[in-house]
Amino acid sequence: MWEHILEFLLHALKDTWPLLPWILLIYVLIELLESKTDLRKINRFGESLGPLVGSATGLIPQCGFSVMAAKLFEQKYITIGTLLAIFMATSDEAFIIMLSSGEGAKWVLPMLAVKILVGVVVGYATDGIMRLVGRRQVCAVMPLETDGAPTTVHEIFIRRYEEEKDVEVNCSCGRSHGGDSAWKNYLLYPIIHTLKVAVFIFLVNFALTAIIHSVGESVFEAFMHRNRFLQPFITCAIGLIPNCASSVVITETFLSQGITFGSCAAGLCANAGMGFVVLLKNVRKWKRNLTLIGVCYCISLAIGLLLNILPIMA
Repeated sequence: MWEHILEFLLHALKDTWPLLPWILLIYVLIELLESKTDLRKINRFGESLGPLVGSATGLIPQCGFSVMAAKLFEQKYITIGTLLAIFMATSDEAFIIMLSSGEGAKWVLPMLAVKILVGVVVGYATDGIMRLVGRRQVCAVMPLETDGAPTTVHEIFIRRYEEEKDVEVNCSCGRSHGGDSAWKNYLLYPIIHTLKVAVFIFLVNFALTAIIHSVGESVFEAFMHRNRFLQPFITCAIGLIPNCASSVVITETFLSQGITFGSCAAGLCANAGMGFVVLLKNVRKWKRNLTLIGVCYCISLAIGLLLNILPIMA
């Protein structure tokens, strides 16, 4: 028994450690992007370009953008359509893992295409439906062009949280590091985040290796193939879990051929990270919040079932 456990551990470690340099590099690039990109030229989130810009923003692999979307929605800076566009496009750690895994990199572009298409369609359709039913959404304009106003993702997060006196100041990555030195922002924090994600990847690899070894690879693949239309129901439920571990589980299981592309896409579309947690804090709007969660689940489920029907994606 212990020999098998040791074998599983070594196999999981072998599959995990080569990913670390690539994951770290991507996190450093994301940190630079969040800290240096001036958002003043795209400050019309609440207007006609909202769902399109929101979908493109959500594709950046950080769950913090769904948090930003929820905060901006609560303060009436964006429409429901733009909120859903960002939620559906958000994938947390999924693209980082795919890019780092060699063979999995070939699935990045198809997944990007699915995510941005779903985000844009859902976003504009939702805003259109709201107009048809007479629910006009009036959005304030973010004052990004005034002197002293925040212009980057990090600055916007810090400013938004400072507006709530009882909430700890955090940025999109969930850290409290306003005023931290450059080496912490661009090296230490990416290293810490990389190690946390690596732990999740290692645990998922270990579990999958143990399961496949116990039942046999052919039996495992046959079972998953027979149940590919049940998979989206499960992956969407996992995707709703507000933790980056959910996207790691879904992506790693897909890369291990445990689920189909459609089931993976369904789970990642439902994976809005901590965005739902921010909305659920507003208990007075519990009906609205549960409706949004239900809508995200149902749309993600429909996407997964549709993709699983397509032979090229199944």
